[in-house]
Amino acid sequence: MSEFLSQRVQKVKPSATLAVTAKANELKSKGIQIVPMGSGEPDFDTPINIQKAAIQAINNGETRYTAVDGTPVLKQAIIDKFKRENNLDYTATEVMVSSGGKQVFYNLCQAVLDEGDEVIIPAPYWVSYPDMVILADATPVVVKTGLEQDFKITPEQLKANISNKTKLFIINSPSNPTGAVYTHAELQALADVLKNHPKILIITDDIYEHIRWGNERFINIVMVEPQLKDRTIILNGVSKGYAMTGWRIGYGAGPESVIKAMKKIQGQSTSNPCSIAQAAALEALNGDQSIIDIMVGAFEERHEYIVNALNAIEGVECPRSQGAFYSFPRVEGLIKRLDLKDDVEFSTYCLEKLNIALVPGSAFGAPGYVRFSFATSMDNIKQAVERLASV
Repeated sequence: MSEFLSQRVQKVKPSATLAVTAKANELKSKGIQIVPMGSGEPDFDTPINIQKAAIQAINNGETRYTAVDGTPVLKQAIIDKFKRENNLDYTATEVMVSSGGKQVFYNLCQAVLDEGDEVIIPAPYWVSYPDMVILADATPVVVKTGLEQDFKITPEQLKANISNKTKLFIINSPSNPTGAVYTHAELQALADVLKNHPKILIITDDIYEHIRWGNERFINIVMVEPQLKDRTIILNGVSKGYAMTGWRIGYGAGPESVIKAMKKIQGQSTSNPCSIAQAAALEALNGDQSIIDIMVGAFEERHEYIVNALNAIEGVECPRSQGAFYSFPRVEGLIKRLDLKDDVEFSTYCLEKLNIALVPGSAFGAPGYVRFSFATSMDNIKQAVERLASV
């Protein structure tokens, strides 16, 4: 029945991370014990105070449509969050709430991109960036980075890939899938390039803002270079930092004209995000923040273990990450030792022969690597490494 499908939908691929999770669940349903290292969601429960806020919202009858761009109280909490944590000032017309951070990016692409526009995407990238660009009839311009440059785009690479068709530049720090974090100096160097190209919009994906370790405080490109604020959209949400992946609340902030256009897209697709989830997100932003330190402490401990354990395996090179909950090792040596074709075949081997769910690096634009999610128990991490070392 493919003759009924649009050319647009046939250009895009299913989400690789969701596909791995689905395959792993299929094997689990057959009684096979799978070690889950593919899913990008915290293994912590949503904090009780947030759960209670949702229950209270139901009891209060907050079950009707809200404004398309979110409830006024949640938008105010987002404005307060930006001022409190990032020293950035926004008004109610410059922020909006969506059904997850993914919808924020989708809204943006639909609102600003046309056929012929180009979007610069550093690789490794989050799997959905290129396909959402394609769904907006624009062209992804993928810029390869690698382990040798800490998976971060350089000013020279950015400058070399800008053309008169460039409409949007994407930056994600801390990064999915690598956990890489841009320093103040690195962001300033990129900002210096972008200041010379005033027609380029920027989106900074800050969804892992709170999940990072080390002594340096979080910064994004707008905090480093305020001159870019009037053409930068900040993407964030409660999914990762508050263990609320299933609640589906993300938010964006940026120029009023762009946010207004994104709201228009959302109004003709999903309308408002879930009213109950918005009440929960309000408590997440305004309530007790201790869950963040608890999770980050656990993630850092797991990171230390997995990096050292993977580097002890011949044919694996695993860099240290500085945030998120992923390790992104190069496994080309191990692929060669196992006489496999590539990282996709390697990930299939791990799932079917070792019962470990991993995501191949090629899904993130980085062949020869795999993504380990350590948003799972230490027991699972140890099992996965032991099984991999056994081959």
